[in-house]
Amino acid sequence: MATFPDYKDIYVFVEQKDSEPAEVGYELISEARKLVASAPELGFQVVGVLLGENVKDKAQDVIAHGADKVIVVDDPLLKDYSTQFYTDALTQVINEFKPDSLLTGATVLGRDLAPRVAARINAGLTADATGIEIDPTKVADGDALLLVTRPTFGGNLFGTIVCPNTRPQMATIRPKVFDLAPVDETRTGEVIEFAPVWNSTEPEVVVEEVLPKKIEGVDIAKCNILIGAGRGAEGCLPLLEEAAKELGGEVCATRAVVEDGFMDKSRQVGQTGKTVRPTLYIACGISGAVQHVAGMEKSDFIIAINRDPEAEIFTISNLGFIGDVNQVLPLLVEGLKKARKA
Repeated sequence: MATFPDYKDIYVFVEQKDSEPAEVGYELISEARKLVASAPELGFQVVGVLLGENVKDKAQDVIAHGADKVIVVDDPLLKDYSTQFYTDALTQVINEFKPDSLLTGATVLGRDLAPRVAARINAGLTADATGIEIDPTKVADGDALLLVTRPTFGGNLFGTIVCPNTRPQMATIRPKVFDLAPVDETRTGEVIEFAPVWNSTEPEVVVEEVLPKKIEGVDIAKCNILIGAGRGAEGCLPLLEEAAKELGGEVCATRAVVEDGFMDKSRQVGQTGKTVRPTLYIACGISGAVQHVAGMEKSDFIIAINRDPEAEIFTISNLGFIGDVNQVLPLLVEGLKKARKA
């Protein structure tokens, strides 16, 4: 017998800005489809939740990305993100439809919204997760208990969190962690319009102007080609920069390189940095510690350069070179230059 018989389905909060859904919402829908498929006996569906103004026409996009249903809350008060009004609206959706679980992207918006909603409904929340699955030992009892993995102790360990006593089970999940499934424009689904009841339409906090934070350089999470610097490459970073320029990519780094002061935090890849999924990742002088690997292991093609033939990075690389970065990488740069002139 199900522990929470009134709660069902996996809900995904589809974040949007200027009526354009963020990709992380679609990544979570794709993963929710896998979760539902892993326990078909539960009879769960994937439900997208879309909040904003003039966003109803985006509901079909959400369905095309894998949702069975989309709950649309379209209201002028939701045009721009407001902690107050978004929390009110999403809380009312949860109370009305009773989802078994609710997944949200671990973005700036999601990290603000999810804990406030969890506090309102007295639910458990696992923040900044990197993995999620349904406990197979509970499915026979009708229980879709989520096993949510997240880094802990500064990224040195992984913990599995469960929230067995409350519903919905809530989690914020990092962007780029899950695969984005192909879009199927032929999919059909149900669109439900929900009108919240506002206790007050006057904002408790008025933001007169928001100045966008100046971001130096580029967002490595969006790069197709990355050259990763580990401690073994700290002495030859200009060489990595040259190689990246030849390839049309960018240089990123491990936590150790950032902590040693050789690179900015915005360039850090791993559990305590960013998750990246480039077409090509060249790991230079990187040992392959699990904290870093978790942030780049889903790259399409990985080339590793390391002096240690037993380095863990070789276990996940598609191509490996045993040797000093100072000796191997110049050969790559030279080859690229010759190919460009040919």
